[in-house]
Amino acid sequence: MATTTMSITELDDETVRSMSIGAVFSDFGGKINSLGFHRKDDLLVTASEDDSVRLYDIANAKLLKTTYHKKHGADRICFTHHPSSVICSSRHNLESTGEALRYLSMYDNRCLRYFKGHKERVVSLCMSPVNDSFMSGSLDHSVRIWDLRVNACQGILRLRGRPTVAYDQQGLVFAVAMEGGAIKLFDSRSYDKGPFDTFLVGGDTAEVCDIKFSNDGKSMLLTTTNSNIYVLDAYGGEKRCGFSLEPSPNTTIEATITPDGQYVISGSGDGTLHAWNINMRNEVAAWNSHIGVAACLKWAPRRAMFVAASTVLTFWIPNNNSKPAAETGSTDAQAGTQSEQIGQ
Repeated sequence: MATTTMSITELDDETVRSMSIGAVFSDFGGKINSLGFHRKDDLLVTASEDDSVRLYDIANAKLLKTTYHKKHGADRICFTHHPSSVICSSRHNLESTGEALRYLSMYDNRCLRYFKGHKERVVSLCMSPVNDSFMSGSLDHSVRIWDLRVNACQGILRLRGRPTVAYDQQGLVFAVAMEGGAIKLFDSRSYDKGPFDTFLVGGDTAEVCDIKFSNDGKSMLLTTTNSNIYVLDAYGGEKRCGFSLEPSPNTTIEATITPDGQYVISGSGDGTLHAWNINMRNEVAAWNSHIGVAACLKWAPRRAMFVAASTVLTFWIPNNNSKPAAETGSTDAQAGTQSEQIGQ
């Protein structure tokens, strides 16, 4: 399957409504914990409960490489600026090793650096879009700021609750969500001075489990642990719109905002996917996910495409000819020859 090269500026209700599954990868040995796109290259990386990290070419729906990480596991993951390097958080042996985060080269299966400091599991991870800084939020109630080039932590924010972190698309501001639905905004260059603004998601005190900024920096997408989605004005904090989903007691749900900032796509506790037009505040599409509850969901940065994942990974693209979805198990088998086990 070659995914569409349609410009994302052409998105409209009809195109979004036509989205359907174009490729399926079903050979994971457990739940997919997180996934992320490279900002400039057509690449996707996944981290799974089966301790695998997998690299995909999204233009050709092809699995490029699989590495296994039995010692540490693979939980949160994101690309660095380099197309074959990722940051991955650990699920195993955190108490004995202290190695909560690893900087991995997918090219030659090496761990380039360990980052020690977090005492509990990392639940939020993001890379600065402009430099070698990255941030991690942990169940130890801290947010840590790091630099890829240095082992030592560059800064710590201690706070209540389960911290969730995100950079804006310019890397100038980062947001931290904490207990009671509070969102604090920091200047990336002077975060030690404390937040320059605090937003409260009016009336909803559930913890925010995910934050995303729109590409233009004007909107902030929040997903809460009680299955609500909010789009806030990123400058003033006003609520632009809000949507409720079916609850998913054992799974946090991820929502995504399209690169043009016009649509929100989300999974739901009943195994459906939904799309809303932010400006019109109306639902434009609902689909059966075909994979149960989609815990991971992201729209590709430069394509008319999103991915949804549970224990199965699916690529969704505009359907112009109503052909049945392709099962790409053969792709998995071909790439299996590149599967390598490493100790990280």
